[in-house]
Amino acid sequence: MNDAINICNLTKSYGTHAVLKGLNFCVRQGEIFALLGINGAGKTTTLECIEGLRKYDSGSITINGIMGIQLQSASLPKYIRALEAVKLFAKWNKTSPDRATLDALGIYELSEKPYYQLSTGQKRRLHLALALTRNPDILFLDEPTAGLDVEGQISLHEQIRQLKAMGKTIILASHDMAEVEKLCDRIAVLSGGKIAFIGTVDELGETIGKHYNITIQTENRTETYESENIGTSLLSLLMQYKEKGETITDIKIDRGSLEQHFIKIAKGE
Repeated sequence: MNDAINICNLTKSYGTHAVLKGLNFCVRQGEIFALLGINGAGKTTTLECIEGLRKYDSGSITINGIMGIQLQSASLPKYIRALEAVKLFAKWNKTSPDRATLDALGIYELSEKPYYQLSTGQKRRLHLALALTRNPDILFLDEPTAGLDVEGQISLHEQIRQLKAMGKTIILASHDMAEVEKLCDRIAVLSGGKIAFIGTVDELGETIGKHYNITIQTENRTETYESENIGTSLLSLLMQYKEKGETITDIKIDRGSLEQHFIKIAKGE
């Protein structure tokens, strides 16, 4: 599979503070890829360097295709109408609006509505339509479903899957681990200015080993414990509760979540 984006030995510092320390990774053509990192890990800097919004110190970034960027917020004029904004962006890019895309995103329904009257979900749809104006090969989505209700999230997720089916490469920035798990083919976790992990969600779980949560409920309290060995841990916990004379009313066991796995990798644990 060919690479849509290839990052080689990327470095970036702010004064004496090194943010990116020889970053290396690639994004494959046609995949949905998420770059994750806790605050200060360098995620935003990396994306801005790739998007051409920030200069980097050294290394190389190779882009194979046209990029489209959907930002979380946009500085559109207050009274510009949705369809006017699309036509304006199309004129800047010397192209014509794609009617099928606008129809799928419901832009025609918003054609007479000024920007300031749009709901959060409607603004997200408009921002995505603007990002697609150039018919990009590579699409950057920054928190695409932030602030949306459940129905809006489901609708936008389906649109993202349809874009992938069309052969688009999608780079997703999201703090919603459930969203990442549902949509992404691969994820990369940034820690300390370098890639701490890259691969599928399942591979992330395998990397840090089996991880389970044991939740024990009694008549008076509920406690959750982390374990890598269910049998040994559960037996020990049952003995502890018995010695304390506490009656157990319920026990639940589940695999560690993507969020827990991510935090462990991102914090170098």
